[in-house]
Amino acid sequence: MQIVCIEIKVMQRDLRQRKLLSLIKAKPFATQAQLRESLERAGLPTTQSSLSRDLEALGVVKHHGHYAIPKVNGAAARGLLSLDVSGDNLVVARTEPGLASAVAVEIDDANLAEIVGTLAGENTIFIAVRNQKDQRPAMKKIWQLFG
Repeated sequence: MQIVCIEIKVMQRDLRQRKLLSLIKAKPFATQAQLRESLERAGLPTTQSSLSRDLEALGVVKHHGHYAIPKVNGAAARGLLSLDVSGDNLVVARTEPGLASAVAVEIDDANLAEIVGTLAGENTIFIAVRNQKDQRPAMKKIWQLFG
């Protein structure tokens, strides 16, 4: 039962994040409140904290006062699509299909102090960190590595 619940939450998050990207591409949004209202009108209610995590995971930035998706010459061009925390010692990275191993090698080669190791599949990487406190700093350094 717990696995089904987790799968539903992941599916909801993925759907919400796809809609979020679509909204940001369609028109300018200056605030998270505007984004949240648009998601709610689209039938995807969310909390401010979930929206904030989604924006961070998707690499959305504020540019000239509006939320924007970074140009493809950065992380996405090299395969990295998103980062998300899971539990206390894990960061989950999503990549373009077939690029997880290449992205994991770059992360491993960076020798980041917060990261213990990586395990790559086809389009997903499990990134083990030393403790919960290291999750966010590791994510920030990975985005910088691929930015």
